Amino acid sequence: VEKRAPFRSDHLALANEYLERGEIEMAGAFADPVDGAAFVFTVEDRARVEAFVAADPYVANGLVSSWRIKPWTVVIGGD
Repeated sequence: VEKRAPFRSDHLALANEYLERGEIEMAGAFADPVDGAAFVFTVEDRARVEAFVAADPYVANGLVSSWRIKPWTVVIGGD
């Protein structure tokens, strides 16, 4: 968690850009242990998610070394 501090504001700024454009629905770190995070993107184009990953300071600075992009189907909610 401490390693994130120098990059946190830039990471959150990037996420907020996507949020303001309606491309992220929600995001956050897993709790206890803080060993990952989940982002729910609202885009049809996988390239938009890949662009986020490429620009993310946590990825660029080696804090995140692996990730998965998985399409999913909303069954409940999402109205």
